[in-house]
Amino acid sequence: MSEDRLNLDDFGDLIERPDGGVRRDAEERRLRTAPPRGALGRLDELGVWLAAAQGRVPVAPVERPRMVVFAGDHGVAELGVSGRPAGSAHTLVRAALDGTGAAAILARLADVPVRVVDMGLDCDPGELPAEVTRHRVRRGSGRLDVEDALTAQEAERAFRAGMAVADEEADAGTDAVVLGDLSVGGTTAAGVLVAALCGTDASVVTGRGGTGIDDLAWMRKCAAVRDGLRRARPALGDPLRLLAVTGGADLTAMTGFLLQSAVRRTPVILDGVVSAACALVAQRVAFRATDWWLAGQRSGEPGQARALDRMALDPLLDQGVTVGEGAGALLALPLVRAAAALAAELPVDAPADAPVGAPAGPDAGLDAT
Repeated sequence: MSEDRLNLDDFGDLIERPDGGVRRDAEERRLRTAPPRGALGRLDELGVWLAAAQGRVPVAPVERPRMVVFAGDHGVAELGVSGRPAGSAHTLVRAALDGTGAAAILARLADVPVRVVDMGLDCDPGELPAEVTRHRVRRGSGRLDVEDALTAQEAERAFRAGMAVADEEADAGTDAVVLGDLSVGGTTAAGVLVAALCGTDASVVTGRGGTGIDDLAWMRKCAAVRDGLRRARPALGDPLRLLAVTGGADLTAMTGFLLQSAVRRTPVILDGVVSAACALVAQRVAFRATDWWLAGQRSGEPGQARALDRMALDPLLDQGVTVGEGAGALLALPLVRAAAALAAELPVDAPADAPVGAPAGPDAGLDAT
């Protein structure tokens, strides 16, 4: 992609589907292993998907996963649409860095390193490590119900920052990304994006977020999504403009990250409604990008359900985790690792030309690939 001009149409040419020939080889190999086909449920499907994504059979273990979390504050939170005070997302970031946040605890349990990327927190950058704040575009995002969340220039900077993070992870050897968000007001921005791209009303996509807001706050949130949707509709033909109008710096960066991860053939596990909304925008840019993502879990947020349905992504788990941070996606990572291990280590019992269900020959147990 050109360094001096950001042309989103380039992604349509740069992103390829996972290797179809390798997928067929992986399916054939699975037919020659025990237990019988279907006995492992979705682990079979995951193993084949991983093989195609990696371009190799047998699949390699998932040994270097990383949780990448984009952070930002949204001006719309001033309307009381969240259970947290406006401009307080930096407290969530500090908990993630200190290891006391929900996702940080799960990441430690799973031995997965966590990377936090500040794109638009409403705090002094000196309060956080330079490695966290080096991509920051601005301090907080504009109030999407009455003004653009970002200028056009800020949107491009945020999008490019997300791409740069994807390149850094791919160059470092990350073999799977757990994608999360740390924000206040982010689910409201996500609701606007989903409603705009799915052609639905505000009330259909508006949930209660990770803080479990009460009925009055939910009504305020619906009104904010409705007002944001009115402003977003004229930008539907231009995904980057749409993100500038309503997405904010963190969601814009996540969208760039998802697309560039697909270019770099890096599998990504989506978390809740925020990552699903960004994925929906990214799909609008390059439809093949969806093939590089997994939906980690069903959060129960109506906006997430709409977005995943539009992308035909079936969540691996149904845990109703709405805390964000990447926690729900992280819970799905052991399934992905298990699928890789089974696909790689189950012994091949029958020659390639043997009918399915044929008894093992004298070389049973030898990998014929």
